[in-house]
Order: sequence, then structure tokens, then C-alpha cells
Amino acid sequence: MPWPSRKRGKGAAADTKEPDAKIAKAEEETSDKEEDEKSAKPPAGSSKSGWKNWKKKEPESGGEESKITYCHWLLKSEPESRLEKGVDVKFSVDDLKAQPNQTTCWDGVRNYQARNFLRSMKLGQQAFFYHSNCKEPGIVALVKIVKEAYPDHTQFDQKDPHYDSTSRKENPKWSMVDVQFVRMTKRFIPLSEIKAHHLAHKADGGPLKDMMLFTRQRLSIQPLTQEQFDFVLSLEEEKPH
Repeated sequence: MPWPSRKRGKGAAADTKEPDAKIAKAEEETSDKEEDEKSAKPPAGSSKSGWKNWKKKEPESGGEESKITYCHWLLKSEPESRLEKGVDVKFSVDDLKAQPNQTTCWDGVRNYQARNFLRSMKLGQQAFFYHSNCKEPGIVALVKIVKEAYPDHTQFDQKDPHYDSTSRKENPKWSMVDVQFVRMTKRFIPLSEIKAHHLAHKADGGPLKDMMLFTRQRLSIQPLTQEQFDFVLSLEEEKPH
């Protein structure tokens, strides 16, 4: 079901060669560069605290090391008003909570890799709701997938900022899922804090060493391994740095 105020983003030419392709839900080059700058200098003395005290899950015995499996997600959205083609693309976690049954379709994704991640989502999987392109970006809540990928109606709506004239109803290019609010995180987990752990994990082999929030910053839909999800979620129990 479409909503008048949805989360959107600007296009990122490096991610697709399609004309007018756009990255939705706060997926744009400018804001990610700004976020990266804001988190470039992690707080001194705090970068390893979580990994040091966090118990890494022991691998199951018997069997070869399997390839990386993604079973959780990080979804970016813009909590502050911004007009795109005359439409306010703001969509915060409070906007999600205000929807009927605290559920909405996650529409407007116009990046092929992000779209493929959407299509990989399974019913019941959980994701972090991440506020992006704002004064202090970071994780604010947990949501879950309540409907798996189906055609995104906005690609056919000429009044929508993410209308795609090249997409056909018999073979839609773009997909969306439905998500439902689960709960707020016990505290706001800022990007700067997550990055501090990422930098430490790059050195000592922790779970965030390859986290896409830093290796593919512009993607608005990002997969997480079980280890990555568990570690980031454990940060809500720590005192803010």
C-alpha cells in the first residue's frame, strides 16, 4: 500500500548503468560521504571494547567452513524532510510506527544489487532500521520481514519520484518487501561507534571487518551475517561512548 511520505534517495551512477536509476531509502553518494566523514575519527580508547568482551560463537564441529551466509539486514531511511521531485521523502522509525499495524512496504529501491538483496529476504528475518542522511546517522530499531519480494508499484506511477518508464508490468524490474516494526533498540547505536568497532575488527579479525556499511556505503539495503547482527545488537547493552 503506498504512503504519501516515503523514504527515498538519490541515484548513484557507480552502481548501475541504467538511465535514471535511483537508489532509494537514503542511498546516495553525498550523504554517505558525509556520514563517513562524521565517523572518520572513532573515539579514542573505545574501538575494541565490544569485541574484547563479546563471546564469539563457536563454529559447529564436523564439516568444512561454509561460504558467508546472510540472514539479517540493515535498511537505510531518511528521518529528516527532503523534497525529491516535489515529494517529501522523509520516513523515520516514528513514521513506520504510525502506519497501520506498524507495517509498510519498502518501496523505491532502484539499485540492482540492493534489489537483489530485497529478493533474497525471507519471511520473519530481522533487520536494523538505520537513520541515514541526517545529523547523526545510526541504528534506532529492529524490524522484520512480513512479506517477501513482490513488484514495486512505484515503478509504474508517473507521479512517483522513482517512476521507471523502462519497466513493464509483465516483467517488472523492481521489487519491494513489507516490513513491520519490532522494537526500538535499547539505545541509539551511532555510525561512529559501529565504525570504531569495524576498524578494530579489521585489525583483529572481528565480525565487523567486512561489514557492508563500510565496504559498500551507498547501498540502502545491506545484508548482515548472524555474527555481525549479534555483535551490533550486543552494543545496545553497553554504555554509549
